[in-house]
Amino acid sequence: MKIVGLITEYNPFHNGHLYHMQEAVRATKADAVIAVMSGDFVQRGAPALLPKHLRARMALEAGVSAVIELPLWCACGSAEYFAAGAISLLDRLGCVDTVCFGSECGDIRLLEKAARVTALEPEPYKSLLKEGLRRGLSFPGARQQALSSFLGDEEAGCVLEEPNNILGVEYIKAILCRRSPLQFCTIRRRESGYHDQELSGRYSSATAIRRLLLEKEGCSSAASGLSLPEGQMPPSSAQILQETYRARYPVWADDLSLLLKYRLLQETKESLTRYADVSRELANRIMGSRNDFLSFDQFCSLLKTKEMTYSRISRALLHILLGITGEDMDRFKGEGGCGYARLLGFRKDASSLLGAIKKSSSIPLVTKLPRTGSRAGTGQSAKAWSGLAGDMLRADILAADLYESVVTEKFHRAFVSEYRQQVVIV
Repeated sequence: MKIVGLITEYNPFHNGHLYHMQEAVRATKADAVIAVMSGDFVQRGAPALLPKHLRARMALEAGVSAVIELPLWCACGSAEYFAAGAISLLDRLGCVDTVCFGSECGDIRLLEKAARVTALEPEPYKSLLKEGLRRGLSFPGARQQALSSFLGDEEAGCVLEEPNNILGVEYIKAILCRRSPLQFCTIRRRESGYHDQELSGRYSSATAIRRLLLEKEGCSSAASGLSLPEGQMPPSSAQILQETYRARYPVWADDLSLLLKYRLLQETKESLTRYADVSRELANRIMGSRNDFLSFDQFCSLLKTKEMTYSRISRALLHILLGITGEDMDRFKGEGGCGYARLLGFRKDASSLLGAIKKSSSIPLVTKLPRTGSRAGTGQSAKAWSGLAGDMLRADILAADLYESVVTEKFHRAFVSEYRQQVVIV
């Protein structure tokens, strides 16, 4: 069985994602597709638009064979940690042949060239990078310039201007650094860019779809239903959005505002620097502006500077809210990645895929969450959940319950504990 791995957020699942999946199958001649997908919080430092089990159902209805959750620590980390976590999962499953990812350039040669230099960091490249930083360039700008100069190829450096290209480089780097047998290929994005905010033809970005929903929420009465422009999503995904609108979603960053303010009131300049991505400079800015906090989004904009992007600040604030420390990320990196694979859902016609995973995987496939110190549903001893894997899984559970609490309060629905969530089967 040939298996292709996709690294995704599906926030929400749209035609571009369907195109990526279909082209990945065509390019690799795969028999099955495994999607590693962010849970209830995503890489740009925000809650997902709708709960992970609904997003998993969208993917499965569209043809993905199985969806595995990317643990929280990686899902809302920088591009490096996001990629390292996803690649470690696909690698440790032991049955995935190829990782296929989307990119703006669609040129695997350029992406691999950039990845090899930034992974190995030869001394001339490091010197060029340091020189750029000394001249006041941001790290992304200094890295791009150093790469162009080192390779004598401006096009190679420009690869690092676009978000999906950057992630693609990080995926390849992670494969190279792990010395993994995983192969890699890329599919070029169609029509819209990652950050495009306007709907475009049949392949609008997830950003544009979320923006449409945000405008809808701001100007409509709670009694009205959802109307989406025709042809922007697979019919099954659109139906899920229709059926669950204002019952399970949408969830926005500002829905976390009071929770974040509570956490910030407990912190000091010194304690803030414990959290991942929170520099001393950012800690000082947070404490200096804390009394001006109105909402999550407003506070990100207030803290934003030329050197610190909105996304970086949003990610740092999310780390504070969810209690993710720099030490946590160092442990993850030091111990080689994810130590379990949490199954969110699968297709009935892909049951043989689960057998292949169980046979070849070097990490447990979690189909039912273990209670503290128990073996329920995993076949693992309590010892298996006492170290890094246990800490990461507990962080996943807490984050999911926090997200569900927001959904409960916002839409006046019964709370469903993460322990009671069922694997999605279509």
